[in-house]
Amino acid sequence: MSEGIFAGGWTRRRALTAGAAAFALPGGAAAQTAAPESPKGRLAERIAAYATDYDLAKASPAVIEAARVAFIDTIGVMLAGSGEDVAHIAFEVVVEEGGAPRSTIVGRARRTWPQLAALANGVAAHAMDFDLTYMSGQAVSAVIPALLPLAEAVGASPREVIAAFVIACETAARLVRASPQTSALGGWHATGMVGNIAAGVACARLLKLPRDRIAEVVGIGVSLASGVSENFGTMTKPLHSGNAARNGVTAAMLAARGFTSSPIALEGKAGYYATFSRALPVDLAAFDDLGRADNIIDPGYKLKRYPCGGLSHASIDAALALREELAGHVDDIASIEVGVTKNAFQRIGGDYPHTIESAKFSMPYIGAWTVLYGAPSLETFTEKAIEDPRVKAFSTKITHHVDAEFADELAQAPGRVVATMKNGDKHEKKVWFASGSRQNPMSAAQIEAKFRDCAKHALKADQAGKVLAWLGDLPKQTSFKSFWPLLKA
Repeated sequence: MSEGIFAGGWTRRRALTAGAAAFALPGGAAAQTAAPESPKGRLAERIAAYATDYDLAKASPAVIEAARVAFIDTIGVMLAGSGEDVAHIAFEVVVEEGGAPRSTIVGRARRTWPQLAALANGVAAHAMDFDLTYMSGQAVSAVIPALLPLAEAVGASPREVIAAFVIACETAARLVRASPQTSALGGWHATGMVGNIAAGVACARLLKLPRDRIAEVVGIGVSLASGVSENFGTMTKPLHSGNAARNGVTAAMLAARGFTSSPIALEGKAGYYATFSRALPVDLAAFDDLGRADNIIDPGYKLKRYPCGGLSHASIDAALALREELAGHVDDIASIEVGVTKNAFQRIGGDYPHTIESAKFSMPYIGAWTVLYGAPSLETFTEKAIEDPRVKAFSTKITHHVDAEFADELAQAPGRVVATMKNGDKHEKKVWFASGSRQNPMSAAQIEAKFRDCAKHALKADQAGKVLAWLGDLPKQTSFKSFWPLLKA
């Protein structure tokens, strides 16, 4: 590139060779607020040390494979999501804001400034609720949408992007593990909370910021964290992902120029955990194995087989098993009771939907469609499908409740489906591990089929095939140069 993304004619070569001073304001960064040292050090500094020292060459093949599959899955759902109304609106706003054409917007013909591309990409990635689940909902939904435009703008290599993604996943895992109930019981949406910080750390690594600057990114990200679960079932839910992606790029760019933050923004008395977790349990020992355990492998992420709220997926699997057992006798069902966790019950509603967004979080709609027609697909969540009179009628038979057996379960979202027939007979199916989980994984063929089904909403079949082939060899690729044009609609 002849010109980098930094103001004043900065180029990537100049920025990276100039060292830490290249990213600081004249005179250096402002002094940080004094804070007592913990025995193991401040959390932001520990994250920064990990992000700086991480060496992809030492990663296991399993880690590399997990990253490769995550890129295939995420880019696929971004292509599909780019055609949704919520993504169109976000794109229109991005176009009106303008911005130098430095980065590709996935599924579009237009290029723009990295932050704006990250916003559009993030909304598209989460638009269909088809993006992978990690630790607490889609906690890393924003990371790849943020990394792609920044990588294009600065000319980063595929392996640099993979390393940044792994770092983000491991950072996100510790943020969640330290207070796993912040989202499930606290009402915050991990996509916008955790994802915001993880994306910032990933972007900082991609910019090759020094350790002290990455620590600042963590603190900046803490104050940019946002997203409440009350907005589930609306367009604002995918905005959480877009906002987090944009914030991640922004935080890294600000820190690169000398922007400062509190060194104890995570653990301070008025910090992230004290503010967002409130009375919920917090155990910062979760950070002790950062750099020593691969949470991207164990517990790992869950790919989504169905394009709707992940907390309903085990229930969908159970309903599919029930449908198979009752083949030809579905009309003889008098009622269906669905048992779920407390977490799922507060996120999955009991009303029939009136919008595509709310359909993804409606147990009566999802259950009725599954029993009548089979596995939910992209076509399930359209205005035409929602108006299906057969689904509407059958949905009145379906109710859901908190199941006593697994009410407090957080690591998984099991589901129990009990059908009572008109003659009084009962049929029950229970699924603990949903399709796409590490315990019940999707096959390579299913992953490819999902990608192609998603990509066809934005790209021609031959173009989608080229994207898939390129991503299939992602760890071996040496440059993104031939890749960016393939993402354009």
